[in-house]
Amino acid sequence: MDARLTAFQRLLDIMDELREKCPWDGKQTFETLRCLTIEETYELSEAIVDKDYNDVCKELGDLMLHIVFYSKIASETNLFDITQVLNQICEKLVRRHPHIYGDVKVESANDVHENWEKIKLQKEGNRSVLGGVPSTLPAMIKAYRIQEKVSGVGFDWSDKKDVWGKVQEELAEFKAESDADSIKMEDEFGDLLFSLINYARFVGINPEDALEKTNKKFIRRFKYVEDQTIKSGRKLVDMSLADMDTYWNEAKLLEQNNGIE
Repeated sequence: MDARLTAFQRLLDIMDELREKCPWDGKQTFETLRCLTIEETYELSEAIVDKDYNDVCKELGDLMLHIVFYSKIASETNLFDITQVLNQICEKLVRRHPHIYGDVKVESANDVHENWEKIKLQKEGNRSVLGGVPSTLPAMIKAYRIQEKVSGVGFDWSDKKDVWGKVQEELAEFKAESDADSIKMEDEFGDLLFSLINYARFVGINPEDALEKTNKKFIRRFKYVEDQTIKSGRKLVDMSLADMDTYWNEAKLLEQNNGIE
């Protein structure tokens, strides 16, 4: 048997046994697993950002377990089973890749993306281009996905200069409301962020990944400031901003010398 099938069958067999014999596994439900699945997804995301591919492998295994777990729970009340889960995704992939499994011609990845969205609307009964964007997504990821979705049906800019012009327009509007009430400022700030996310998408940057890398960079450098402060026998609350900036710049220089992004 194919090693992949052997490994997958082993996981299915272990899941069956755990569901029957383990007190913890036996009492889990869709609802109790949900938050754990979200946590596992974020752990995978962190491993990808860190380029820790051993961890990526491990976290993918954890997510695979969850898929099998949900399917096992569903099979116990005849909702669906793992076979249906796998067959449905196979059928969807075949249906949405007519350039591979049909006679549709494409010239680029963008053509594939546009076909994907059209098939969802025309052949799968989706009522809205945005219907597949979960309402519970974090705001930045949601904005990025909204923009990707509408781009797939042609609602997009044609030149990055125009997109950057929109960013500048929104920045000017935000500045104009700097003395206004907080509601107006919040509204304009949201528009500014949305336009920046759109520009990032347009030039091939994932804004969520970019911001997370900056978060990690800030944490790394600030921890250096904290460590150096402790080594000097002082406390952060007693440090001047200039003193902290000195350590901050040291951290930046060390990273540059070590080739750290």
